[in-house]
This record gives sequence, C-alpha cells and structure tokens, in this order.
Amino acid sequence: MLWIASLWLLWASSILGAPVNKQRQKVLLISFDGFRWDYDRDVDTPNLDKMAKDGVKALYVTPPYLTITSPTHFTLLTGRYIENHGVIHNMWFNTTTTEKMPYYQTLFINEWWDNGTLPIWITAQRQGLKAGSLHFPGTASSYQGQVAMVREWEPPLYNYKNETTWRENTDKVMGWFRDQDLDFISFYFGEPDGTGHRYGPDSPERQEMVKQVDRTVGYIRQSAEQHGLSGHLNIIITADHGMSTVYRNGLVEEITLTKIPGFSFGDLSFHLVDYGPSGMLLPKPGMLEKVYNALKGAHPHLHVFKKEEMPERLHFAKNDRILPIILWADPGYVINGYFPVQFNKGEHGFDNEDMEMKPFFRAVGPAFHKNLEVGPFETVNIYPLMCHILGIQPEVNDGHLNATKHMLVTSATTRDKNMNLLQNVFTGLAAVAGFLVVVFIVMTSHKILKNKRKNKRSENSEHLPKNEKTKQTSL
Repeated sequence: MLWIASLWLLWASSILGAPVNKQRQKVLLISFDGFRWDYDRDVDTPNLDKMAKDGVKALYVTPPYLTITSPTHFTLLTGRYIENHGVIHNMWFNTTTTEKMPYYQTLFINEWWDNGTLPIWITAQRQGLKAGSLHFPGTASSYQGQVAMVREWEPPLYNYKNETTWRENTDKVMGWFRDQDLDFISFYFGEPDGTGHRYGPDSPERQEMVKQVDRTVGYIRQSAEQHGLSGHLNIIITADHGMSTVYRNGLVEEITLTKIPGFSFGDLSFHLVDYGPSGMLLPKPGMLEKVYNALKGAHPHLHVFKKEEMPERLHFAKNDRILPIILWADPGYVINGYFPVQFNKGEHGFDNEDMEMKPFFRAVGPAFHKNLEVGPFETVNIYPLMCHILGIQPEVNDGHLNATKHMLVTSATTRDKNMNLLQNVFTGLAAVAGFLVVVFIVMTSHKILKNKRKNKRSENSEHLPKNEKTKQTSL
C-alpha cells in the first residue's frame, strides 16, 4: 500500500505544481490616430459601447508632450516619456546642414528611432515570444539590429481612409495571430486624424469618420472571433493625441514670428516652426538671450521657454535633440514663421494637460474586467500593462503597473501570490513524495535481501550430511 500512496502523492504534486495553463495570452495594440476622448459623445457608436460593456473604458488618457504622432506612438511602444526615448518630433532634422525630412520619410531613417530605447516588439522576441506590426510608427526601423518578426508599413501616398482596406488589414493581422502564432501585434489606423485636420474636430465629416471607426471596431472583434482568437486575445484600443479647432479668419490675432519686434530669423541657425502649435529654435552663438527676450511675452497665447526652464511635468527637456528654445501656443492657435502657411481647421501638438489633447482608451479580453469604467491615466502606463499580460520582463520605463492593474481580472500581486502558493505546495508535496519513495525503496530492498538470505540458508541446509542436519536441529 505504501507504494500506491507514494505514486498518488507524486501525481497530485505534479497536478498542483503545474501552472494554471490556459492558452497563452496575446495582445493586440490598436491606435486610431487623433481619436479624442469625447468623440463618441456626439455620434452613435454601438461597437465602442459594446466593447466598454464587455471590457474596460477609461474616461480619458493623457499622452506625453509633444502631442504629435511619432513621439506619442513611440511612448506607447516603450513606456518612456519623449525626452527619454528620443523620438522628439515627426520630422528628422540635422541642425548642421539644416536638412529636414517630412513624416513619411522620417519613418525610414533608422538612427532617428534606434537610439537606445527598445520597443515592445524587440523585448518580447528576446524573451521567446513572436511579435509583429502593421503601419505603426517605428515599424520600418531596426533596433540594435533586430526588427519585428512580421511587419508591414504603408506605401507612399497611402489612402488612410479606405474602409475596405481597413477590413483587409484587420483580417491580415488576425491571420498573423492564428497562422504564425504571434503573441503581440501593434496595428495603426491614420484616422480620424486626417479628417480632424482637414475639416475640424467639430465637423460633420469628423462625425462620419468616427462612425467608420466604430464599424471597424465591430469588425475587428468579429474577425478575432472568426479566427478563433477570442478566448486568449486582449485588444487594447487607444490613440496618440486629440484635436483642437484652429481659430482663423480674423477671429483672433494670429501668432506670426516675423511680426514680433526684435525677433529675426537671421539670429537663428536652425528652426522648426510652421508645423502646428509647437516649435523649436536654435539661435546662433551668442544670440540665445536676444531671441528669448524678444519672444518671451510677445503674444498672450505664445509660451516661450529655454530648454532648461521647461516645466518638469512635460518631460521635454533632457535630450540633446531638443533645441535650446521651445515654443508652444494655446489651444486654437498655431505658430507661423514668416507668414501664415497653415490651413488646417484642426490641430494637435498643444500642452498635454489640455482636455482636447486627451485620447480615448478601451480594452477587452480575458485579462480584463467586464463593464468597468476607470479614471484617467498616462499613456506611459500602457506599456507595463501589456508586458504584464504577455508575461515578459519590461525594459526600463516611466510607467507603473499600479496605474492599470485594477483593470485586470487577476492583479500582479494576486497572481504572484497564487504562483508562490502553488510552488510551495508543489515543493512540499514533492519532498514528502520523495521521502516516501526512498522509504519504499529501502523497505523493499530490505525485504528482498531478507528473503534471499532465508532462501540461501534453506539451500545450504539441503546439501548438508544427515548427521550435520541433526546437529543443526539439536542446536
């Protein structure tokens, strides 16, 4: 009976010691560029509403400053503020040659992206997972010689509005999960940003584009189900920034730098202006104070800071790529250089504290609670959340899992306690089982040896002469 008990304990310990191994959790990170936190308030969005009921909805999230596309998307991928990850602008530039590259060309300039911070694709792959990306800013670059395992970037002059293409791309991504067993994918849509720029965030055109986004959210979840992914795929949908209406047509006094007394572009070696409400200036040697003093206080809606004086809350100073003087305008205003050349009705790039710069957030999947609305948090916290769900060790980052773990069905602390408990139970039972097995072996060996000795004595007795048998008997 002892050996039966030992085997039973070994079996029990193996069952209890094994992790609760549901199918490995996967993560799909989706960005709808420029989707402001309140865009679902003036439009019927049944699919986004259902996603909130089936999962988690945040009131809003706060992006990092500078609130433009490439820098804020790289924060989603790294969990780092922009001064720390170094992708400080949509445009690559060289202050020595005064060259500048527009957004699309900058996507392919490797050194702009690969400057010490690893996106989640590379971290996941280094820890044995498979990762991919479709159209997400940063996809075309390599990082320390590595790239996302499966990747695709948009061609030049890409039509970001085509709903049919959106569905085709969705099925492609779900196919990557199913057929290539990817664990993580980042997936980018260029709307409603383009529509918000062209027509303004309060326009009927923007409302129609939000309806298209909502239909696509429904299709994404439907496609996940059709590909057999619903039970282990967690979908996180957010955006890089919001959108503000630009004031024009004589409604306000526009900001035009050449109209400011005492300011001259001749005092600059390099500048980035005419790209919305933000700008950076590199004065010529010895001209910094002159430029700064001319601009400071020159317009009631223009903020001017020396790099070292930037508010700490913006985390936009401690990087060599950031130029010595930083400008940004109040919501509704853009910064013009020589004369107004910007004609968008909507813009972003404003202070990230402004409510119109806040994006939306939804999450659904087996890792998340259902029908839970949470308060606002910073988008740097999405990275550690994704790493936790994937079960990977994050790189150094500026986020905290504590900011989001209340969204999860099992928090990190509870999970770790449960795993420790299982490990302790396993260790204890394994020790008991091992001891019993040793006892069983010793007792069995002893019994076998005893029987062998008895048999040997019997055999020897059979071969003794008759008188010797009698002596032994008498003895």
